[in-house]
Amino acid sequence: MQKLRRSGLSIAYHKAGTAFAAAAGLVLVSVSAVPAYAFKIFGLSFFEGEPEPEVIDPIRYELTLNTTGGDEDLSETIQNSSLLYQDREKAVSGNLGLAIKARDDRDRILAALYENARYGGLVDIRIAGRALDDLPPDPQFATGQPVPVTVTVTPGPVFSLRTIRFTGDASGRNPADYDLNPGDEAKSTVILRAGEKMVADLKSEGRPFAKLTARNAVADHATSTVDVEIGAQGGPVATLGPVAVTGTKTVDPDFVAEYSRLNGGQPYSPERLQKASDRLRQLSVFSSVTIREANQLQPDGSLPLTIEVSEGKHRYFGAGAQVSTTEGLGLLGYWGHRNLFGRAESLRIEGSVDRIGESKDVNKLNYSAGIAFAKPGAFGPASTFTASARAALLDPDAYKATTFTGAVGASFELSEQDTISGGAELAYADIEDPFGKNKYLTASIPLDYVRDTRDDKLNPTTGYRATLSAKPSYETRNGTLFSTFEASGTAYKGFGSENRFVLAGKLAAGSIVGGGDLSNIPATRRYYLGGGGTVRGYAYQEISPRNAQNELLGGRSFVQGSVEMRVGITEKISVVPFIDAATVSADSTPDFKDIRAGAGIGLRYATPFGPIRLDVAIPLKKYNGGTSYGIYAGIGQAF
Repeated sequence: MQKLRRSGLSIAYHKAGTAFAAAAGLVLVSVSAVPAYAFKIFGLSFFEGEPEPEVIDPIRYELTLNTTGGDEDLSETIQNSSLLYQDREKAVSGNLGLAIKARDDRDRILAALYENARYGGLVDIRIAGRALDDLPPDPQFATGQPVPVTVTVTPGPVFSLRTIRFTGDASGRNPADYDLNPGDEAKSTVILRAGEKMVADLKSEGRPFAKLTARNAVADHATSTVDVEIGAQGGPVATLGPVAVTGTKTVDPDFVAEYSRLNGGQPYSPERLQKASDRLRQLSVFSSVTIREANQLQPDGSLPLTIEVSEGKHRYFGAGAQVSTTEGLGLLGYWGHRNLFGRAESLRIEGSVDRIGESKDVNKLNYSAGIAFAKPGAFGPASTFTASARAALLDPDAYKATTFTGAVGASFELSEQDTISGGAELAYADIEDPFGKNKYLTASIPLDYVRDTRDDKLNPTTGYRATLSAKPSYETRNGTLFSTFEASGTAYKGFGSENRFVLAGKLAAGSIVGGGDLSNIPATRRYYLGGGGTVRGYAYQEISPRNAQNELLGGRSFVQGSVEMRVGITEKISVVPFIDAATVSADSTPDFKDIRAGAGIGLRYATPFGPIRLDVAIPLKKYNGGTSYGIYAGIGQAF
């Protein structure tokens, strides 16, 4: 029998040989003393504190919290677990409300002691001088002044693990694999996690009905040791059976089953089910996805599944903006449909204007409009077909261009982390740059490989993303053949509690091979760096080879790197010091003769759609007459 219970003060007096249970599901609450200031954008509130609920029959109390025999970390843990301590500035609802809060606090503090292997701890709570267990069912305290509340915690000794015994289908497993080592601290959280991992391990062996039959711990107060028993029943090994789909309205249920890739006959795996659920959510047509397992196997040993979905709104529209002192204001508007023909086909139409404020002449702003179509599962459930068309009027400092681009392509998932894609592209460009006025019609075959192991696409804390791309191209008007080769990698490493600190790094390089004279390569295909997406502190495209007149020519190769430390100050706010560096060379091989770097600090505010970013940077090697600093604001991490 699984022994899990949470008791009150009596747990401290259990004798040697009695069973105790770790408190599962304990919620630790912490509050911040940082004042909140609120504002709203598109109906979303930022920096807004929780509204104080109205308290009926408010009673104030004055808390004294004493901890004896513990270290500073344990005292802090007790404070964090005590709602009496966390809410000491707030009123409670009535005399009974104070008594209930105190009783709950005793359980919470005892659970915190168990989590720190203190099973002989004592928690004594007195209200107005009376012990908590001596209070009547409906206590009355003197009014007119705060009620005195005293909490005295005697943690007791640290208990260590003595014997670990696995029974049933858990037999034969190594306790060390479950962080259960004789002599280690007998923290309740470790024991709880060991049981959960045992079930997860059995399920990963294809046993959908694995369960614990025992999770017992016996404390010996005479020796301050704990004996642990974990028993489990694996149940039969199963394969995945038929898949039913419920909840669809306009989405084809056969497509849902096919795209989930839960084909009958596959070995049962919780990880496979989770990935299927995530895959369906990423289609963006469902507001919720749940995969339910049947309660029993079919005669052939397979487990029937039911995919329950709830469709979200298929049509959407929105707007976005980013601003910087070097690039001006950029505005974006878009409309889309997520389920065009009933199989999660997406259509998106968008338009944007950039450099607002940088130039007062509307003819010198950047304008673009485009339409993009995507059909998931076009060539099998692991594929996506895409088609797009885009027109743009561009007027950065380096050139002036009118472009029209059409492209088709397909991507294929080789695994959960690996994707390859290829396609065809035709681009027309009418460009004015230091080489004069030229027109280009360029046919290309873009090829890409991506490996992505990041834990979160919007705000990663671990993992990496690596890309390799090649783009063989033929410029038809001048008969020029050239190819672009690029590689990039970003990596993330979290540190501290809940990855409060994240070290992020980026390295990218590219080269244009062939093409003869630089003027034969469209300016829109040459390399220019600088700005919020590459080297902060410099203006957009400011880092580039130049001619004798200091005009920007663009380069044939580049190397760029960035490092930043994302430091969590609160759950929502992070401070980010960073440094970016890059070189752009006139030759296909980087010569590193001119390396430009920028450094600065940023602020992030976490939202459901990604962090809001504000960065301030200065160039460490400024160009003559160039930018002296840059301030950038937008949504999403810099990389």
